[in-house]
Amino acid sequence: MESINERLTKAIMACLFAALISIGAYIAIPIPGTPVPIVLQNMFIILAGFILGPWWGLASVIFYLMLGAAGLPVFAGGTGGLVKFAGPTGGYLLGYIPAIIVFGLVSKLGKKTWYFNILAGIVGMAIVYAFGVARLKAVLNVDWTKAFATGLLPFLPGDIAKIVIAAVLAPPILKAIPYIEQQPNDA
Repeated sequence: MESINERLTKAIMACLFAALISIGAYIAIPIPGTPVPIVLQNMFIILAGFILGPWWGLASVIFYLMLGAAGLPVFAGGTGGLVKFAGPTGGYLLGYIPAIIVFGLVSKLGKKTWYFNILAGIVGMAIVYAFGVARLKAVLNVDWTKAFATGLLPFLPGDIAKIVIAAVLAPPILKAIPYIEQQPNDA
């Protein structure tokens, strides 16, 4: 059973990660030929899953998405509003929901070691890409080849680097923060 300190620490960390995800969205680098920019927000989402686990990580992502849906400028490039879910980046945003659970579960199964974190990051980002590319294909009305060329391939090198960075950072962060280690009932 978690103590009030453990729950409070996890709730504060979930809010902190929602803020970090929001800040990461402001670091948006446009790519010619695609409406989807390179952002740092997905690295913070990956870290949230690794550090907070599936359910508190999910809380941070849901909070972030709710802030954006309410119109706060927390999505890529400082945008917000429900319309973003219907646009070309909407699939990526919605893909964060199942992906954060995967990041947390696979990482926890591997006892939060850096190599299991890398596996969790790859599997979770594959889910984000599946949602994102499918939505991009529908919005742009293009074939799958064009959707993959604009919504997946330009991002692979950067996302692999973000996965590795998050995988390496998570174990020492977990050791440094009291009460953040996952409890048996967290997954």
